[in-house]
Formats: sequence, C-alpha cells, structure tokens
Amino acid sequence: MTKEHKENLFILIKSMSKSEKRQFKLYAGRVEANQNAKFLHLFNLLDRASEYNEADILKKKFVTKQQLSNLKAHLYRQLLISLRMTPSIQNERMQIREQLDFATVLYQKGLYKQSLKLLDKAKAIANRYEEKYAAFEIVELEKVIESQYITRSMSNRAEELIHDASHLAAENQLCSDLSNLSLQLYERLIKAGYAKSDEEFREVTKFFFERLPNVEYEQMGFRERMWFCKAHVWYGLITQDFLASFKFATRWVDLFEQYPRMIPSHPVFYLKANNFLLEALALLKYPSRFKRVLKKMQAVIDATTFPKNDNILALSFLYSYTNQLNLYFMEGKFREGLVVIPEILEQIEQYKNQIDPHHVMLMYYKVACLYFGADEHEKAIVYLQRIIENKDLKMREDLLCFARVLSLFAHYEAGYDYDLDKHIRETYKFLLKMDDLHEVQKSMIAFIRRLGDIYPHELKEHFKALHKELKEYEDDPYERRAFLYLDILSWLESRIQNRPIEQIIQAKAKTHRQHRPSMEPM
Repeated sequence: MTKEHKENLFILIKSMSKSEKRQFKLYAGRVEANQNAKFLHLFNLLDRASEYNEADILKKKFVTKQQLSNLKAHLYRQLLISLRMTPSIQNERMQIREQLDFATVLYQKGLYKQSLKLLDKAKAIANRYEEKYAAFEIVELEKVIESQYITRSMSNRAEELIHDASHLAAENQLCSDLSNLSLQLYERLIKAGYAKSDEEFREVTKFFFERLPNVEYEQMGFRERMWFCKAHVWYGLITQDFLASFKFATRWVDLFEQYPRMIPSHPVFYLKANNFLLEALALLKYPSRFKRVLKKMQAVIDATTFPKNDNILALSFLYSYTNQLNLYFMEGKFREGLVVIPEILEQIEQYKNQIDPHHVMLMYYKVACLYFGADEHEKAIVYLQRIIENKDLKMREDLLCFARVLSLFAHYEAGYDYDLDKHIRETYKFLLKMDDLHEVQKSMIAFIRRLGDIYPHELKEHFKALHKELKEYEDDPYERRAFLYLDILSWLESRIQNRPIEQIIQAKAKTHRQHRPSMEPM
C-alpha cells in the first residue's frame, strides 16, 4: 500500500464542514477583487480533489511551481482567519484574546478609558473561567496604561494592580509546576513503561514527591486542582496503584461536577478525567460503577451545550468506544459487542487525521480481542496482522508482544496448522528480543517454545501446567498488567474445561461482584 501523502493545507480543507466552506467563500468574496483570486481557485480545486496531487494543480496553469508555495501559505492563513470567526469554534479563551486585541488597538489609538473598559470586561471573563495566564496579561496591560497617569484613577489603583499581578503570577507558577510534573510523568510512561520492580517504584516515587508542590488541595483554584489530580493519576498508573488512580480520577471528575461551567470551557480535560476514571474502574473490575460513569459521560457529550468541534468529536469517539469495548470485555459479552465494530471502523476512517496512529492500532487490538472472545478467530487474525505488519509506527512493546501472542492463539484456535510452526518461531524470536521481560512473558516464551513438540492429546495437561504457573502472578503488583492485555488465564480455563471463553469470563464477573469490597458511592 502506498503511503498517503499528508499535505497540511489539503487536510485542513477536507476537515472543514459545508457551513465552514460556505463561510470562507463569503469571507474571501467580500472584496470584489478576490472573486477571481488565485487562492480561491486553489481552494475550489483542492475541495473537489479526492487526494493531494501537486502535478494536477500545475496542469491547470493558473500558478507556477515557484508561486505555489506562497499561494498555499496565503490560502492557509485566509482559511484560519475565516475559521477563527466561526461561532462553533469560538470559546471563552478566544473571546478573551479578542477583547485583549481590541483593547490594544484602542490603547494605540490613544483611547485609554475605552481600552481599560474592555480590559476590565475581559478580565472578568478570564477570572470566571480561570484563564489566569490571560488575566495576568490583561493586568500587565492595565499597569502600562495606568503608569502613564493618564486616567487619573483612585490612589489605591496601583496597590490593587500590584496585588492582582503578584497573586496571578504565583497561581500561574503553581499551575506550571503541576502541569510540568504531569507532562514529565507522561513522558516517563511512554519511554520506560510501568514500574516493573520495587527499585523502579522507589525511583518514580522519589521523582514524583520531590517535584510535587507542597500545597493544600482546598486552597487551590479549579485549574490548579485539575493539574494536581492529573499528576496523581499518572503517578498511580505508572506505579500500578489502581486504587490511587481511581481516587484522584474521581476527584477530577467531581471537580467538573462542582464547576459545571468549566465543562464547555475545558471539554478535553473533562473527557480525559472521565476516561482515566473509567480506566481505573476497568482495572479494578467494577462494571456496575463503570456503566454509571460511562452513561453520565455520554449524556454530557450528547448535550447541546457540549462543544462539537473536530477535535472534541474525535476524542469523544475514541473514549466512548474504547470504554464501551472495555465493558464488553469485563462482562464477557463478546458476541453482543460485535454489533459496534462497523461503526468503530467507519469512525476510525472519519477521524483518521485527528486520531494518532498508535490509538488506531490499540483500537484494532481491542476489535481483535472482541472477535477472539466471540470465537471468530479468522477475523481476529486480520486486525492483529494490521498491528504486527505496521513497520512505520513505533508502538509500545507490550502492545506488539500481546498482539503476536494473541495472533498465535488465534491461529491455533482457527486450526491453521499449516503455518503454526512459522508463527511459533516468529513469536518466540520477537519475545526474546524484548527488553525487561516480565515473568508472565518468560513463561509464555517457554510454553511457545515447547508448543511445536506437544502432541494434541497432551495439550490439556500442558495447558493445566501453564495455568498453574501463571496463576501465581495474577495478583503480583508488577505482573498483573500482563493479564489486562490478554486474559490468558480465562483462555486456558476455556481450553481445559472445553467451554467458550465468554462463559468463563461471565462466571468470573459474577463471582467478583459477590465478593467485591465496598467502595464509597458516587
């Protein structure tokens, strides 16, 4: 398959809705001289095209190869200016920025009182929505105007502005420290993965608490609390303390429920908060509460007050369907879940420019797991091969590892004996090349290595031996994550008991609910 050429201008045009394209043409055509402009000709050409092809553009002879780069840059800028005025894209942050720009224009015109009036209005909006970086910039411009003694303000005006500036600077510094810590933890997770030993746990814990600001949660504002919770959620995930992740993700979601006006203002963080909470609940195997959180999140997403731009729609799809699939896995309802697969694949194609390739591969893995659990092993193999054969994307080793292992099991279940030896060798070689193997993975390597020499009538005893060996690691804090990617214990039990894997997982879910320790109600 040829690699699709990614042209930023073309992607931007294709992302635009019909109303946005109509608005752009009205915006561009407001000046009569623009009606036959080259940039409009280029826009219409790219809008009609199914893919970006520079040779086709040059064949039209309205622009030379030397001019094309500048023409594309001009069109790109005009599109952004037009989109900036689109009501659906406007938010509080952009409105504050617009007021600040207007106030700057009035200041430069010498209309100081008018400028201060607009700044006061913008500052009120900034404070209401905790846009404190913008509020600080507004105060600094107020200081510039007031310092010229033009407005003859009251004598306490200087002290008021100094207090505002100092207070905002301190809050912004705290927010920056917390967001920096959150970003560092995320980077650590991407590079090194989850803590795999007591030594790594101590290293991460030392790193976290050395950089965590010494603050009281109740004394912070909304924005600082949000980053505080996010940093703790990352720490809990890295150290595989799922209960801690649950605690701080719950606090993060509760924060939005306490300040509902912040949901439309920070929709991405609202979605992420709920996604982290749902992930924690899945790790803790709590389907009843999981369903309540997912239903509430979906109701907010569907509300007319929730923003509906391309980025939000893509994230809403990703988080909604990822967690819907996780619910099917928790409840062992694989066949029931098959009905959502066509819609998932359709929306992956729809949002391919908004969703990063790694998350697409992760979605393919979940689709493969759904097919595997529903005993449709040939279809599972199709999606696992998309992951295994993707050489352009550097994915996490754990995803590649379990994609290969699941593919091997799917080939075995599908009865593809003719190339099973080949898959055993390839999977074995891949696992040997992996860094920092877990004990679970080492056990699977040993089993896979022996698989080719086991006679069919001996398989059940070998399955029992592997199950007994792996069962010891089920509650190990550094090994249990392996079972979340691939429920190999349930698969082994289904082979040993000659029962569908759906029945095994459903029985486990029922037992788990009966013996669940009490947790605080929502």
